This record gives sequence, structure tokens and C-alpha cells, in this order.
Amino acid sequence: MKQLSLIFMLLLTLLSAGDIVWQKDLESALSLAEKEHRLVMVMVEGEHCRWCKKMRYRTLDDARVVQKLSSYVNVRVDENDRTAMKLLPAIRGVPTIFFLSPDRKLLQKVEGYYAADDFLSFFKGIEQQTWQLR
Repeated sequence: MKQLSLIFMLLLTLLSAGDIVWQKDLESALSLAEKEHRLVMVMVEGEHCRWCKKMRYRTLDDARVVQKLSSYVNVRVDENDRTAMKLLPAIRGVPTIFFLSPDRKLLQKVEGYYAADDFLSFFKGIEQQTWQLR
């Protein structure tokens, strides 16, 4: 019985460890990134956007993407949140993802839906830019 409980707890830990940690709002995410010197990933989405949901539940749930984003400060922003949108570059549609440096410089803008393999390809460019900023 103890072994079964231990196995159950281990599985629960593994399942819960694979989620992206989302900050509650853009301002707190930007403050945290600046304080901890971490990159920021901002996902701008719409309430009824099916591509946004597909991006969140397919691409951003992929274990490789989750692992990559574990060192980032991550935040989701609704396209109708005027306060947050004033702090970001203009968008043409959703989903739009911004990768920002800790000092809020735009490193990469990703527009539209991307499958996990394609989305992962953006990280190489981000990592190269980050290396040049050091």
C-alpha cells in the first residue's frame, strides 16, 4: 500500500511539473523579469480565438516547449486589455507572442499558430540575440 501511495505521489508530481508558470499580469511579469534578469514570453490572445487555444493546449503543452520556457517569465494578455496592450508593440491579430529582454527590448515577435517543432525554432534566434546582449 505504501508503494502504491508513493507511485501515485510521484506520478502526480511529474504531471504537475510539466506546466508553464504564468504570471497574473503583464506589469508584474515585467517587474519580475527585470528583478531576476530573465527573458519574458508574452502571449497575446483573444477570448474566442481557436488558434490561441490550439497554441496553448498543443504547442505550449509540449514538454520540449515547457522545458524551454521554464527559464522565462511567462504571461498571457488578452487583446482587449488596454493597459497591457499599451506596454507592447502593435499586433495585427492573435495569437501573437513577444519575446522580450529583461529591459523590455523586443527580441522576437511570433504571429499566428505554430506547431511545437516550428515554435521551438524561434528559440535559436532568441538565444543568439541574448548572447549578443551580454
